[in-house]
Amino acid sequence: MTRTIDVALIGGGIMSATLGALMHRLEPSWTIEVFERLPRLGEESSNPWNNAGTGHAALCELNYTPEAPDGSMTSAKAIDINEQFQLSRQLWASFVEDGTLPDPRGFISPTPHMTFVWGEQNVDYLRRRWELLKDEPLFAGLEYTEDAEVIRAWAPTLIPGRKKSQPIAATRSTDGTDVDFGALTRMLFARLQDDGARVHTDTTVTGLKRQDDGTWRLKVRREVGRNPAEVHARFVFVGAGGGALKLLQQSRIPEAKGFAGFPITGAFLRTDNPEVVARHDAKVYGKASVGAPPMSVPHLDTRVVDGEASLLFGPYAGFSPKYLKTGSYTDMFETIKGHNLWPMVRAGLANLDLVGYLAGQVFASRAQRLDALREFMPEARDEDWRLITAGQRVQVMKKDPEKGGVLQFGTEVVTGADGTIAGLLGASPGASTAVHIMLTIFERCFPEHMPKWGNTIRELIPSYGTKLNADPDAARETLSRTARVLRLVEEPERELEAAGSSAATA
Repeated sequence: MTRTIDVALIGGGIMSATLGALMHRLEPSWTIEVFERLPRLGEESSNPWNNAGTGHAALCELNYTPEAPDGSMTSAKAIDINEQFQLSRQLWASFVEDGTLPDPRGFISPTPHMTFVWGEQNVDYLRRRWELLKDEPLFAGLEYTEDAEVIRAWAPTLIPGRKKSQPIAATRSTDGTDVDFGALTRMLFARLQDDGARVHTDTTVTGLKRQDDGTWRLKVRREVGRNPAEVHARFVFVGAGGGALKLLQQSRIPEAKGFAGFPITGAFLRTDNPEVVARHDAKVYGKASVGAPPMSVPHLDTRVVDGEASLLFGPYAGFSPKYLKTGSYTDMFETIKGHNLWPMVRAGLANLDLVGYLAGQVFASRAQRLDALREFMPEARDEDWRLITAGQRVQVMKKDPEKGGVLQFGTEVVTGADGTIAGLLGASPGASTAVHIMLTIFERCFPEHMPKWGNTIRELIPSYGTKLNADPDAARETLSRTARVLRLVEEPERELEAAGSSAATA
């Protein structure tokens, strides 16, 4: 018999995990089921080796403060992204305090964020960006220097081998983090399962259709045995990463028309050499190449996965018609429809520089990739680094009334008019702003519930409905509390306890 459930989550990544965890807290009696095509949860875009995992807070990512042709820039986007990330930090902290999440050190680590640039023009730009942000409450403590010895102290690998005559500058925020979204995903789903949610791995959703009674019929197929089944759901969330576009098209909701996807493959150079890793503890961002998409901003990243630190450098972009790392080479072609063909053509013609950039990246040699690394780390040795393939990123192309079609960077939320279905398209900042995205979905799809849910949401996320950056005291208190609960700083009582223990030993 076909069963009817309250909430179906398609995709077993951080987006579905976040929505499920919040939904269960707001409506504990609602039945939730998760459908993931891979054998393990959190293995596509949420996998720590498939994404940069920075905990995007716009502290040092230059693409959030673009420079206009007249040289001006605005802090609005950077502040907005930081506000969104603070919502995630607050929810994670609340879940740690109430036991929903275990030891936070299993998914988040304190890691300074830096920007590093060279050349007089870039130094001037970074100085003006720092002046723009340094007095904003959410960017308090952002440091700036043009002194090579200070930069060496912050990130020792950036200076040795560099010409002394080269103009350089850096900013640093010690509020930065490294997040393992794969681990976080599995922690959230484990608690959901303990509370009664059903998780189906090795299960593909092959069809999605609205029924006369208002529910959605999901056709599903077990990958082992290929057995088909059906489930009806009152609300569907399509959080299937690159697979979301095809399913949203199958739903036939008007809101999904005009959307198309342009897949970009990512790759990183990685080292696990303990001597190299020990000399670099930061996420260091540079400036993107001309024509490069924002997701391709070069960065030299400390990554902490399963308690072990590594370094990544990249990303190097490539092309594959797959929409998922484990997807099919027909993915892109299967989503080309009459309603999105023209937007794809127009977006492509308007972004020929991106096409040229990708062509150069696809045919880049290992020596050229190492040269890009040595712009950051001049003394990097070939033998320490290996190339790894990261996840697929699908940039959104959509209709535009004036241009016909545009390439949309970022994450696009698509919701049905009746509030029974929602899905996500696009890429970065994605995972880091998952909580903000889920709250947006709740506001669009469940407006009648929000008055009742508001108090619970504010208990979990105290700044919900306000702007932290507009209240310096609230911003300072929130950053301090979440850092303490998430073990990003050592608690005073722990320091006293450690000191007492050392004294007793002596």
